[in-house]
Amino acid sequence: MNFRRFKAIARKECIHVIRDWRSLGISLAIPALLLMLFGYALNMDLSNVPTIVWDQANNPESRNLIEFFHGSPYFQVTGKTSNYRDIEQALGSGRALVALIIPADFGSNVLQRGQPQAQVIVDGSDANTAAFALNYARAIGLIAGTSLQPYVPEDPARRQPLRITLKARSWFNQDLRSRNVIIPGVIAIVMVIIASMLTSVTIAREWETGTMEQLISTPVTSSEVIFGKVVPYFAIGFLDLLISFVVGRWVFGVPFRGNAALLFILSGLFLSGALFFGLLLSIRLKKQVLANQVALISGYLPALFLSGFVFAIPNMPWFLQKLSLIVPARYFVSILRGIYLKGVGFEVLWFNAMILTLYAFVVARAAHANLKLKID
Repeated sequence: MNFRRFKAIARKECIHVIRDWRSLGISLAIPALLLMLFGYALNMDLSNVPTIVWDQANNPESRNLIEFFHGSPYFQVTGKTSNYRDIEQALGSGRALVALIIPADFGSNVLQRGQPQAQVIVDGSDANTAAFALNYARAIGLIAGTSLQPYVPEDPARRQPLRITLKARSWFNQDLRSRNVIIPGVIAIVMVIIASMLTSVTIAREWETGTMEQLISTPVTSSEVIFGKVVPYFAIGFLDLLISFVVGRWVFGVPFRGNAALLFILSGLFLSGALFFGLLLSIRLKKQVLANQVALISGYLPALFLSGFVFAIPNMPWFLQKLSLIVPARYFVSILRGIYLKGVGFEVLWFNAMILTLYAFVVARAAHANLKLKID
């Protein structure tokens, strides 16, 4: 590969990028836009769920239980009722997502050290929120059950079995903030979209504008064209990575515990593979619109659904779990979360890095094999 010809191709592509200032502006605005969209809209944290209460007991014990719900950051008591019809209307209209029903014998069961029970009804039309709400309600019930137990003298006949208290602790994401998990994953989505949008039209544009014939008539080789065209978009991708890093760290407060140099090096591997993949589609399809659409579908959708970014891979059907093994974004999302949240190094991430290197090499070779110039 001749460096002078490579430099000329790269310079030509840079001039085109600068002239097409609209596409350049969009490519630089997409990271901040997606981070804001996913960071604020895709929030899996449960907080202030509207809750309606039917307190049939109306005694200190029942009011204490209600205070546990109202005082938690997860539930907000928005009203009280005295029948199931109002509960059905509140849940059906969306005024409440959770209903807490305390039976009339709740206080007496507490005082007699029986088995006090309360009913929690959730709106199952929102399955994720319902599952979270039920889990938090059970946890509050366990805490409240321990605090509601009255003092009992040392009477062997009334002595209760030993209770084991588990104190849970979360590592790497102590507050269990969903944004700490979502924001690193958005970086992978950003890089896939940028690579798909930019490089998928490079060669196709040459064919549509009629400049490919002029390029073929020059003594440039396939390698010089491929790498020369990727260079400016690689720089744009790194700039987008920097924007994503800054927004995630200082706007959303996502902790960064790893090595920044390692993050950028491994991100470069993933970005290279995504750029060469877009270039391969541009070479094969030779139509800008078609190549761009295929690149977005084949790059963005797998990265969104099969990378573990939104949906946990172990919860997927087995065939989707196997299919996710060929999605490069799966390994990059694992790298991002490992560096961001766990602060792990290359000794842990080497396998994912090897997969991304192999992916970049394979698509680069495929692009080279499909772009055959007469001098090659």
